[in-house]
Amino acid sequence: MPWNFNSNTPIYVQIIEQIKFSVAVGEYKAGDKLLSVRELAAEAEVNPNTMQKALSELERGGLLYTQRTSGRFITNDEAAIKKLREQLAEDQVENFISKMKLLGYSPDEAAELMKKYNRK
Repeated sequence: MPWNFNSNTPIYVQIIEQIKFSVAVGEYKAGDKLLSVRELAAEAEVNPNTMQKALSELERGGLLYTQRTSGRFITNDEAAIKKLREQLAEDQVENFISKMKLLGYSPDEAAELMKKYNRK
């Protein structure tokens, strides 16, 4: 997975967001095994402690689980993955509507623009 970080948000938060997005779009599927913390950290070019913090947060949130001797895996809970996908979509819609309001568009006008854009 390509890792893209910016300086506006803590790296571990960006890792969490990128893994959530990868699960939502199906890059990681239910039950998939993740690389080890060290391998992921090397791939992302971050400190292993930063990667560990992000993965621990994802585990606390139920997106990941650990099998004692086998490693970390994406949850098998398809409903949780569907809920994550819906939440990420809602966040995008809210962000879009918020920016459109700043431009002076009503939610209905923004929706109409989306319909127009989608036809192209």
